[in-house]
Amino acid sequence: MQITDFERKVYAACSKIRKGRVSTYVEIARAIGNPNASRAVGNALNKNPFRKVPCHRVVCSDGRIGGFAHGPKRKRIILEKEGVGTEKGRIRDFGRAFQPLR
Repeated sequence: MQITDFERKVYAACSKIRKGRVSTYVEIARAIGNPNASRAVGNALNKNPFRKVPCHRVVCSDGRIGGFAHGPKRKRIILEKEGVGTEKGRIRDFGRAFQPLR
């Protein structure tokens, strides 16, 4: 499978998110130098071919869980197992769980 340079940057930035933490699509876009590309970041993560890239740790800027190739329920389950609390489709303590990537 071929990946673009943009996707490679997205996966590298996403790989920096520690277990038990989350970051946002916007934060990843900023970290790779393309602050207006949050939707493209989401599209790249949806196609993530690498099992070790923790794309489930990327959420919306308002704390909503957001999309996931395996469905939002699976994303919530994985986040909960890693210690990230969720409630009604949002990260419970978003401020504490958020990890800046700069």
